Amino acid sequence: MMSCLWITAGGGRWQALFVTLCLLKLSSVSGQARYSVPEEQAEGSFVGNIARDLGLDVARLISGKARIITKGSRQYVDLNRDKGTLVIKERIDREELCGKTTPCSFSFEVILENPIQLYRVTVEVIDINDNSPSFHKDEIDLKIVESMAPGSRFGLESADDPDVGINDIQKYMLKPSDHFKLEVQSQSDGGKFIEMVLQTPLDRENEETHSLVLIASDGGEPHRSGTVRIHITVLDANDNAPVCSQPVYKADVKENSPEGTVVTTVGANDADNGVNGEVTYSIAHVARESKQLFEVNVKTGEIKVAGNLDYEKSKMYQLNVKASDHGGHSDTCKVIIQIIDENDNIPSIQLMSFSNSISEDSPPGTTIAVINVDDEDSDGNGVVKCSINSDIPFKIESSLTGYYTIITEDFLDRESIPEYNITITVSDQGSPPLTSSKNINVKVSDVNDSPPRFDQSEYSKTVPENNSPGFSVFTLSASDADWGQNARISYFLEEKEINGAAVSSLVSVNSENGVIHAVRSFDYEQIKRFEFNVTARDAGSPPLSSVATVKIMIQDQNDNPPQVLYPVQTGGSLVAEMVPRSADVSYLVTKVVAVDVDSGQNAWLSYKLQKATDRALFEVGLQNGEIRTIRQVTDKDAVKQRLTVIVEDNGQPSRSATVIVNVAVADSFPEVLSEFTDFTHDKEYSDNLTFYLVLALAVVSFLFITCLVVIISVKIYRWRQSRIMFHSNLPVIPYYPPRYSDTLGTGTLQHVYNYEVCRTTDSRKSDCKFGTAGSQNVLIMDPSATGTMQRIQSEKSILDEPDSPLEVS
Repeated sequence: MMSCLWITAGGGRWQALFVTLCLLKLSSVSGQARYSVPEEQAEGSFVGNIARDLGLDVARLISGKARIITKGSRQYVDLNRDKGTLVIKERIDREELCGKTTPCSFSFEVILENPIQLYRVTVEVIDINDNSPSFHKDEIDLKIVESMAPGSRFGLESADDPDVGINDIQKYMLKPSDHFKLEVQSQSDGGKFIEMVLQTPLDRENEETHSLVLIASDGGEPHRSGTVRIHITVLDANDNAPVCSQPVYKADVKENSPEGTVVTTVGANDADNGVNGEVTYSIAHVARESKQLFEVNVKTGEIKVAGNLDYEKSKMYQLNVKASDHGGHSDTCKVIIQIIDENDNIPSIQLMSFSNSISEDSPPGTTIAVINVDDEDSDGNGVVKCSINSDIPFKIESSLTGYYTIITEDFLDRESIPEYNITITVSDQGSPPLTSSKNINVKVSDVNDSPPRFDQSEYSKTVPENNSPGFSVFTLSASDADWGQNARISYFLEEKEINGAAVSSLVSVNSENGVIHAVRSFDYEQIKRFEFNVTARDAGSPPLSSVATVKIMIQDQNDNPPQVLYPVQTGGSLVAEMVPRSADVSYLVTKVVAVDVDSGQNAWLSYKLQKATDRALFEVGLQNGEIRTIRQVTDKDAVKQRLTVIVEDNGQPSRSATVIVNVAVADSFPEVLSEFTDFTHDKEYSDNLTFYLVLALAVVSFLFITCLVVIISVKIYRWRQSRIMFHSNLPVIPYYPPRYSDTLGTGTLQHVYNYEVCRTTDSRKSDCKFGTAGSQNVLIMDPSATGTMQRIQSEKSILDEPDSPLEVS
């Protein structure tokens, strides 16, 4: 789509200036603009309102960091972002910029970022008449034979005017014009060929010299002109003039040909003899540049290369070779030299816009670079092909003649490939082709698209119980494929309850390194295992997280000794197992029952007989704790048998408990009682003597201090009461304790009991036997009373009262 806008502006001596703006809608290049400005404008002069003409806001120019990019080192136009205008930055000399080329223009690009937009701007430089025509010489000397016939032609050197168009040379005038007239012919290269034609014969005898003025005038405003004086010397007669062998010579020569390369040879014939027939050759009436590039042999007419030929500067040259004899006769040979293009220019690559970082979430088609490719050669030598390496997710597209854009072809993943090296290769179609390349590095910037990953989704760890608080259990580790802040991981404990307690009261996790610590000491007997979740969260925006389950198994330690359940060890009673004297071998006396709250091998119990009154009579089962007789019981065996059994677990180190089993070898209870009561009292008396002494001392001291405090308190209270009663008229009411008047109680028993009383001289050893079943093996002995069974504890108080019926009877 093409749309054109014509803008008219005026100023100074330029009454009308036409500015053309053309917008070309392309894929990556947003538009194209063309302006015209006169040369020699002052710095800061207005060129055009680029923002308005391209339909852009000034804010867009500022936010997009709009800037001008030029191919060469000089920048003639500057961009004012704040106003959106183009202004002259450096004085423009059209003649210096383009020479005689028309039209004269230069191009540059306006680049905007975010997103990347490219606008090509072409500025045409309009010529002003700032140069006057000039001749290479101030004077021209000619020698003409007086016998020269009217109509003879004499070539003159043309003037040069750097201006172009109407400001270039428009006409030549010759003054005075008595004998000569002027003819001007246009050449194929755009130059002028000037000839002076003889109109009337010359007479050396009448006038030996003539002085003429050649005037060159341009068509600019104001008019400018240049002059050269022509001095003509009239010579004596020379009958024949040199004649060129060919009116026009054509030759081809390759550019960059070395100096001395023969282009062609011109020739001329002179019919005269002797000195008048000798012909000399010279290059005349051509531009100064042509004279610097070619030279002609004066005698042979051979034309050689004298300078550096460049096809890109000029594709064709026309030389005027003058053939002259010594008599003043001459002829001009036209030589047209075509320059053949050589593939001598390497294609150039220029980055117009480039972003060295691209976000990994950029969609396909995102532009990362705009490049300009140029080859100064022509035809096939100047046709270029641009490509990039194929192993990357980018592609290159042609957006405008000489411009290419590099865009993403697929989605990017920084975690897979963090950066790309793009090699831009440009080659022409010359023979051999010339190639150039440029490397650019594109880094893929990270976005938070990868959550943290634990090494395992579930962790298990065994921790021994009784650990110290703060014990480091183990370390969780998570990794994040992102980079920088997006890869910074913090660890968090998810709250939950375990057996009614918060998990944070059991363990904690270090948020920075994931180390899990035990908050308190674990007890296998209270909790055997528990599990919780740990969250790993990154610091991206928004943050991503993952969860791992941690299972903690508490390992049992042998921290609990065995506990004996039977026989029961009581402080005030003694348990005795009764074995009849008729017991046979392996008679089951009793069984020691013990448990261990530990688990595993720590709870495997073994039973051993540590001490015994008669080790040859009893044995203990190693695994079951059964106490059995080893041999037949005899009358010689003592009634009182004391066995010390040790119960030991299988832990490392092992723990144990000791139980004392009292065995009575007897057939009747009275025999057993008389033996065990002495034993009990003697032992208790010996073991508790020190304890009772200390306790008595403490009680006496406490009672003394208490009595002292009570006496003092009573004294004070009575004193205060007497003071109150002395001043009061209240009556005195006597106080009777509860059941003070209950003197009729009978004190009879609520139940009928059958019992048998055995009295001894020592009241402490009196015995009372109930009428129970005939076979009773277990006896409970009370060392301070006469009861034989726990069921008579209530009757014990009756026997001790002095008024009880038992005492009376």
